[in-house]
Amino acid sequence: MMMNAAKAGASSWKSDMSLALLAMLVVLAVNAATGFRELSNAGGDNDSLLRLVEVRDMLAGQGWFDLHQYRMGPEGGFVMHWSRLVDAPLAAIILAASALTGSMAMAEVIAQVLWPSLLFCLAVFFTARAARSFAGVGAVLPAIVIGAAALHFIGIFLPGALDHHNVQLTLTMASLSLLLEAPARRWAALISGLCAALTLAVGMETAPYVATIGACIALLFVVDPGGERRIARDFGLGFAGVSALVFVSTIPPSAWGQAQCDAFSAVQFVVAAIAGLGLAAVTSLKVSNGTAGRRLISLGLLALVLGAVVAALFPQCLAAPYANLDPRLKELWLDHIDEAQSLFSIAASEPASLAARYVTPLVAIALMALRLRGPWRRQDSLVGALLVGAFIVSAWQVRGSTFSIAFAVIPLSAWIASWRERARISPARSVSLRMAVVWVVSVNAVWAGAAAATSSVFEANKVSVEAQDTDSDPSCERKASFAALARLPDTTVLAISNLGSPILAYSGHRVFAGPYHRNIAGDLLALDAFLGSADQARMIAAAHHVGLMALCRGSAESKMLAAKAPQGFLARLMQGSVPDWLEPVAETRGTPVELYRVR
Repeated sequence: MMMNAAKAGASSWKSDMSLALLAMLVVLAVNAATGFRELSNAGGDNDSLLRLVEVRDMLAGQGWFDLHQYRMGPEGGFVMHWSRLVDAPLAAIILAASALTGSMAMAEVIAQVLWPSLLFCLAVFFTARAARSFAGVGAVLPAIVIGAAALHFIGIFLPGALDHHNVQLTLTMASLSLLLEAPARRWAALISGLCAALTLAVGMETAPYVATIGACIALLFVVDPGGERRIARDFGLGFAGVSALVFVSTIPPSAWGQAQCDAFSAVQFVVAAIAGLGLAAVTSLKVSNGTAGRRLISLGLLALVLGAVVAALFPQCLAAPYANLDPRLKELWLDHIDEAQSLFSIAASEPASLAARYVTPLVAIALMALRLRGPWRRQDSLVGALLVGAFIVSAWQVRGSTFSIAFAVIPLSAWIASWRERARISPARSVSLRMAVVWVVSVNAVWAGAAAATSSVFEANKVSVEAQDTDSDPSCERKASFAALARLPDTTVLAISNLGSPILAYSGHRVFAGPYHRNIAGDLLALDAFLGSADQARMIAAAHHVGLMALCRGSAESKMLAAKAPQGFLARLMQGSVPDWLEPVAETRGTPVELYRVR
């Protein structure tokens, strides 16, 4: 019997992986048909470009523990908050591909296509596994179809997407999927804890989801100690153990005592160790788990200890994420980051886009609410808690919708599966029509397309001739727009923050500004130059050895800064008033990125 169950389990894994691979190949073919356009036009994805720069620097000899970005910010650069856990596999792919092709440029292209494709395959696979555990084999095909469509159109798995959000989503979905399978597979909970630790180590954005998973496991243990004891213990051990491994392998011993609230450091390690080992202890000791009351009190005490440790040792991490950000940067940078906007801000500025981000999660939440009428299952607790948690995060910052859209696929797949079964039993036209409607409603791409169509109708009169020209690049996002800059001798370039990462990726120059909250000094230096007078800009350029000025007239950031200071250096330059200390580079006149030499 056990051997038959093991064979059936292995067979289902192979089947689900085959479907996920097929979905990956279909999406890869679609991307190939467009010529992998994202590789020549990053579309404003600054993080992926800077990640590529970071990997290049590491391959060129920069130390494993040295996360300085030396070519951005004031002299000496600044320390990035990203993890080498993402750099390492990218570097490995590039090294292997360069050995096979003999070309580093080709190797980078291969990595930019292969890495997000592999992550996409794994994310679809774990989504299908979660749907299977949640609603049976009938939910697998719907999960593959609507899951692949959702993950493709949210954009984080496109070619060139080297940022860590796709890694985090894949690991979080893997952790959830493995927890759903944990009652039937002894090793699943341990690996789930491993994935939870890794997703947190990659970036703090997933802290709410990891906390939600941990709280669910703890509460499930309170309710059902017999079925959940081993699962909670193994998850806790995996979470604590991998956190310790990450701590010693990615943080230099000299920094072990330093607390960093925005990156994996002593703070996160201490919390993970206490939470993971504490959960394992509570589930293992009879004195703490003999009755439901004891289990609840023990876990409550563990939560109090965690809170007390953080409040006593790391009180700075209890503040808002950007509490210490300079007010000017908050006003002129943070408040204009699309992914950091709230649901209410988007409702006021771009109401049509709400459909793309919030409809399928809301439908999925409604479906979960309907399940309250029947017997509640552990699967419902895990999926429902993560879905609601992700939706709450997305209401605060729209970036959370990436996770809520993905989690929504699981109950939506179950919904489709139930209607497919109805259509099979009763193949009436009305049932088939209802099933078709369920399919359409569940595909997030449908809502995204409707949102895009609605926006285009309302904004048709605002679109300029330049924006309609597919060969133009008003926002300065294409690699070709930086070709002239790349041909000039390396120097420091004065540019807006959204040009920072492209300049580093497409040339050997350095910049002051970049859209990163740790680069406070560099960003303020650029703002002082752009918002001040031409003479103030000249003094900054002279003091910091600026050799070039890059202007992108069509950038929303340039227009915003010009509106902020109509008589400032940047605004006057955009009006055609070139100070005598700047000399236009003739070949760039009229191009998206106009260059000026500092005399």
